[in-house]
Amino acid sequence: QVQTIVNKALKLYSEDRTGLVDFLPWNLEAKSGSILSTRCTETSDARKAVVSLFGISLCHATRSPRAVIQPDVHPGNCCTFKGSQGHLVIRLSMKIYPTAFTLEHIPKTLSPTGTITSAPRKFLVYVNDEYQESGTLLGAYVYDQEGEPLQMFPMNHQTAFQLVELRVLSNWGDEDYTCLYRFRVHGNVAQ
Repeated sequence: QVQTIVNKALKLYSEDRTGLVDFLPWNLEAKSGSILSTRCTETSDARKAVVSLFGISLCHATRSPRAVIQPDVHPGNCCTFKGSQGHLVIRLSMKIYPTAFTLEHIPKTLSPTGTITSAPRKFLVYVNDEYQESGTLLGAYVYDQEGEPLQMFPMNHQTAFQLVELRVLSNWGDEDYTCLYRFRVHGNVAQ
């Protein structure tokens, strides 16, 4: 019985920890899954240390918005933007009916400071089509810094789309920057 539980856990881990198709994966970028815009969001300097101890840099942010659709969620391997607010507009690899999305950040245990104050807190998710200026609001959400590092937010939206916008409204207290590690969109392919 223990072996069955362990095998199920290992299988889920090997299935990108969700067991669901991610329509934003790095390996589908060639098939048009990509970051389209950060709107007017200013990203942080790439060589600015995210964490330093006694003047020694422990990790740097990658700064590139592409980090959000990459599978690597090691400390400092994130998209950073100045302040506590920012936007990302992303083209999915294909048009889908959304069923859920996930937002992932590093756990506090992997943070050299033991805190994740740069993690997104309140955020909105919009869907767009090619011709919409502002999109349709899917919902307002909160990433729980005390919860699991990977948090799933189910949804039920009846319209297929290919563009999604993530608007971070606040973080957990860092005044200088916010880190976005990984965002995933799950759903069913539109026919």
